Amino acid sequence: MKSAFFGPFLSARTRTVASMTTATIDFEPEFQRVLDYQHGLVTARQLRGLGISTRQIQHMVESGQWSTVLHGVYAVTNGPLDRPMTLWAALLFGGPRAILSHRTAAEEWALVPVDPAGPIHVTVPYGLSAEPQGPTYRKAGRRSDRPVPREGDLLHPGVVVHRSRAHAHILVPTLLPRTSLADTVVNLAVEEPSAPEAARVVVAAVTGSSVSVHELLRRIEQRPPRRYRKALTDALSFVVGGVQSILEHRYAVDVETAHGLPTARRQSPVLVDGQTLYEDVDYSDSGVPLIVRLDGLRYHSSRSVALRDRRRGNAAELAGKATLVYGWEEVTRRSCDVAAEVRAVLERGGWSGSNPCPRCREYLLTSGG
Repeated sequence: MKSAFFGPFLSARTRTVASMTTATIDFEPEFQRVLDYQHGLVTARQLRGLGISTRQIQHMVESGQWSTVLHGVYAVTNGPLDRPMTLWAALLFGGPRAILSHRTAAEEWALVPVDPAGPIHVTVPYGLSAEPQGPTYRKAGRRSDRPVPREGDLLHPGVVVHRSRAHAHILVPTLLPRTSLADTVVNLAVEEPSAPEAARVVVAAVTGSSVSVHELLRRIEQRPPRRYRKALTDALSFVVGGVQSILEHRYAVDVETAHGLPTARRQSPVLVDGQTLYEDVDYSDSGVPLIVRLDGLRYHSSRSVALRDRRRGNAAELAGKATLVYGWEEVTRRSCDVAAEVRAVLERGGWSGSNPCPRCREYLLTSGG
């Protein structure tokens, strides 16, 4: 029986592995094609379709020549699984319509680092019976005189199964099928424990990858997420308004909006030494010449960058614009203090506005201010 994933993929490694076991099973060309394409992995159903009995499968496993990777999924090797084998095993376990999704798809899209100990996430259409499976650990062959890996070692980190009614619309038919980049971002955000963290996921994705704001908004409209919809669309609105990093988004939400400060102009152009540079936050439209610069780096990566920032700061000063500079620690941990400093400069320039921040009001009440 052919897998839905068969294709013209050849692997010298699986041919070598197969030749080690021919004393027990005669590998037909069709079987070899299965192993080549699936990185040395095969399902019990495929094996039965190729005329290999349950008794033969059991012998190969118990002799230590094969490994039971997941329920009904075998590796024709007793060695460790590499990344493609781990992913293939999860797809075969999920069935012919399973696709990589959520955290695993995000790893494949390079949105997040690979977690080798984390479970593999797959999505299947509604109505299929695939169930999650926990990690599997290696078992020593009971009738083998050949060396085998240590019993109890992690063999596969397990599979998390999701279901989707829009399965056909979220699929990208890569060699290892997965959810589209936009769908992956939305799924990743919805899995976060809070709305602010979900918003940071979409901002990081838009500012750090090739996914577009409009594609994400379209996906959210077509497939409304089960939670955080407003937080996600609001975050994307900030990006449309010029926010270009997670730090800028945190400033816009936690400092500016939360404290009733005027909406600043983002990425305001300024000419420095004949070159157009951009200021992160410019309050000139509110009538006060104030620049807020957000430094997301702990140190400058080069002397040229440091020189550029010094020249930009001097240009702002020469233009009569006050400049405040904040980093990640101040914006994320001391947002009320940052807002108070920005407010002080704005009020000094004639701007006035109320502060809706409950933490600030509580502080004023307790301090008698």
